[in-house]
Amino acid sequence: MINDTLLTAVEDELRRGPWRLRFADEVEARFEEDTQRQRSRSMVMAGLISAIIYCLFLINDHSFRPDTFTTALALRVGVMLPFGMPILWWVYRGVSPAQRETLMASTVIVATVISCLILVESTVPYSYLDVFSFGLILLVGNIVYSLRFNYACVSSAICIFIILLFVLSYDPMPPEAKRLAIFTIIAQTLFTLVANYRFEQSERTSYLHVLKEKLRAGYYLKDNQELSRMSVTDPLTNLANRRQFDTVFPVRWQEATDKGLCLGLMVIDIDHFKAYNDYYGHPQGDECLRQVATAMQANSRDADLVVRFGGEEFVVLIANASPEAAKPAAERIRCNVEALEIPNHGVSAQSVVTVSVGVAVLYPKVSLAPAELLSQADDALYEAKRQGRNRVWVASAIDSSSGDNAIDGLSVSA
Repeated sequence: MINDTLLTAVEDELRRGPWRLRFADEVEARFEEDTQRQRSRSMVMAGLISAIIYCLFLINDHSFRPDTFTTALALRVGVMLPFGMPILWWVYRGVSPAQRETLMASTVIVATVISCLILVESTVPYSYLDVFSFGLILLVGNIVYSLRFNYACVSSAICIFIILLFVLSYDPMPPEAKRLAIFTIIAQTLFTLVANYRFEQSERTSYLHVLKEKLRAGYYLKDNQELSRMSVTDPLTNLANRRQFDTVFPVRWQEATDKGLCLGLMVIDIDHFKAYNDYYGHPQGDECLRQVATAMQANSRDADLVVRFGGEEFVVLIANASPEAAKPAAERIRCNVEALEIPNHGVSAQSVVTVSVGVAVLYPKVSLAPAELLSQADDALYEAKRQGRNRVWVASAIDSSSGDNAIDGLSVSA
């Protein structure tokens, strides 16, 4: 569905430049709606991989500081996994964008706290070297999870603050190593935040371009549909035109042949229309055509195709027809046109616009061509005109025992 306001908002966002990471409310809501499912699944997958790697650090804990292995096992497996797995499940099932980012950021913060607790618990020489691996936790949040930039900034700031608290108070670690570790972690944080920003910027810019093209494609589709509709619609009466009839008629003929059903056709002509046009002029003649067309459409079934065949001539293609049903259907149209009481002083002061209707009904067969039905209905119209106009003439009937067509002139007049 085409949304002019949304398209305008998207174009405004593209003009504003790429440095802004939050869109206007309508575009932001659409962005989250379109990307949330895939983003949630990607974050959950990243979370599972990160959890496995985080637990694999138990190998390092066992070989590097065996004195605290029990604590490390309890914290990594007994605390981190029970905390993180439900979060991944909630995110997978679907939560709001703010909840998703907050929950995933919380796993980064808790992992940082646990790593710091394992660090300060050990007194093994060179255990403090583990601090240099803390940057991996920030890398997970900023790059692997790819948290939204503002959440990445907040979680990174909290993690650095936690690391500073533990590292600065950890006596076994030399001051020189502390300075280097802190500098390294801050540098890693800044680098990963820059990458995070560029990732989100690229994602949002790409999304805007894709959404813009989708919205424009909606316009093109609407234009094409409108052109297609116009190509098969009579612009004056909004009925189907000759082109649509020529397309639908063979299809209906084949359907009737395959199913063994009757197909009916009315050919309808407005009586003395030339006299009407000569007297009232062509603009009023066009209005007369519109009123007659509306009456025909209103008194036809939805399944029937009402066509302006050309000039003042119309046809009605009747699916699953029979002479018994076609005759009163044609008479209903004739009566309703007459009931419009459109004056036709081009004929006489008392005359009103009327129609003559020729009806043909037959069983389509392989040996017959669709033109046969049209020819019979046209002949019936001429007979209705010859019989005095403002009447219905049924030109064909069905011999149900043989399926052959037999001419049976039936006239219904006013």
